[in-house]
Amino acid sequence: MGGEQWRCRGLSWGRGAPELSWVRGAQARTSRLTRGQEIGFRAVGVRQCAGARGHVCPLGAVVTGRSTGGQCPECARLDRAHSVAADTVADDPRTFRVYLAWFGPGMVKVGITAEERGTARLLEQGAVVFCWLGRGPLMAARRTEELLRAALGVPDRVPYARKRAVRPVLPVAADERAAEVVELYARAVALPGWPEALERTGFEAVDHARVFGLEHTGPQGPAAGGPAVLRVVRELVDGAVVAGRLVAAAGPDLHLGAHDSRVTVLDTRLLSGWELVAADPRSAPTVPVDELPTGVQDGLF
Repeated sequence: MGGEQWRCRGLSWGRGAPELSWVRGAQARTSRLTRGQEIGFRAVGVRQCAGARGHVCPLGAVVTGRSTGGQCPECARLDRAHSVAADTVADDPRTFRVYLAWFGPGMVKVGITAEERGTARLLEQGAVVFCWLGRGPLMAARRTEELLRAALGVPDRVPYARKRAVRPVLPVAADERAAEVVELYARAVALPGWPEALERTGFEAVDHARVFGLEHTGPQGPAAGGPAVLRVVRELVDGAVVAGRLVAAAGPDLHLGAHDSRVTVLDTRLLSGWELVAADPRSAPTVPVDELPTGVQDGLF
């Protein structure tokens, strides 16, 4: 194929649904994904650095297929230097919200996001249930986040591997999924020491199980119609094929059901920088995968 090709920029939830983003030179487009959709593509050539802050990598660097960041060191440093999440920006004038996010039993984190982004940050993280705690200036939100981390014993990050492992056994009932968030919210708002500049928010649990396609999960696993996680894509390489029917999408992860009734989980952060061409959705995946140990599978299903 001649000329510059479309390269993937990864998955986004900015409009409340999963969309793959693409770039070719100065052109950009998106492809919305829907549950039940047949998906098939093959990686071509080498993986290029995704660049930083909307700009093409000035070095034209090639990055490893296992990198979830998809950036060369220079572009990663540039993004980090302007990142609110990395706590390197102190003078952002926007209003921020503090939240509690639940990913599964015993798996809750506290975080902040710009109010103008709505729920996009929670969808991007794969939060199954969340609630707002308060809103205000950046530094007040930061101080509240630190207060809650220390007082409630909750982290500000949860590894994606842990989120994936627990999805097949999420409670089926919405009130059970929300129970830990309800309890932690009550403890949080009762704490002394909240910054005066932060306005507390009334409680409302928001459940993303249906949005993600996880509403029928539970101890019954695949028999209940939920996405059974049996293998996870480790990396993409030239010529590798990923294919299947989209059964769920949570955070950056696509759960693809194959013809053999098994489910492959693809972290779409691995797609950024690759040229992807169409492949038969019924193809068997040819990407390196990590199989969950037998003991883990037995414990989940």
